[in-house]
Amino acid sequence: MHIQVVLFDGFDPLDVIAPYEVLYAGGMASDGAVTVELVSAEGARDVISGTGGLTLRATAALDPERADVVLVPGASGRVGAPGEVPDAEVGAGGWRQDEFVPVLLGRTLTTELPALLKQAMDDPDVTLATVCGGSLVPAMAGLLEGRHATTHHLGLDLLDATGAHVVRARVVDDGDLITGAGVTSGLDLGLYLLERELGPRIAHAVEELFAHERRGTVWHARGLAPSAL
Repeated sequence: MHIQVVLFDGFDPLDVIAPYEVLYAGGMASDGAVTVELVSAEGARDVISGTGGLTLRATAALDPERADVVLVPGASGRVGAPGEVPDAEVGAGGWRQDEFVPVLLGRTLTTELPALLKQAMDDPDVTLATVCGGSLVPAMAGLLEGRHATTHHLGLDLLDATGAHVVRARVVDDGDLITGAGVTSGLDLGLYLLERELGPRIAHAVEELFAHERRGTVWHARGLAPSAL
């Protein structure tokens, strides 16, 4: 299982590092059955996060033909409605490092990322995974209409407005689309990917390594529908 984790300007570092470490450890525990790399729509480059200018390097271009899983993180920045920010905060590439999260996510729509995500979603052998606000990137590109998904609690209304079926769960499994809610859900999503693809023993070994117990129940669109509680 090869996972490509997408970097874009303003990404949230924890959305990337948490699942990356879990999946990398899964590769060690499974003698190489899992591989993971950092990529960007533009190819190999240094990518500046939205948290204090922390920079990670994408080592290759996002290529859904080489990936079994494409994982999209959310963004970090100011929380709330867009507004004026000081010019002094303008970072590399002309974007402001303290811009509002919806602005940073929306800017990805002007790149090649939406087309590459559509290519991934059109391939039945590729799973799209997202962490936190990462689900809003394909959603705003019109790719999640009618799909079950979650996102950070502050973005649920926006996700709903795109035509997705919003589920308030830590991790939502909608077949070839797996979405995580808040920032730290990247740990749970990574562990769930290991369990789903490699089995519970590998996932449990990584859980023990990181001393992290997963939270919540992974939501699936199956089983009895609950009555109103």
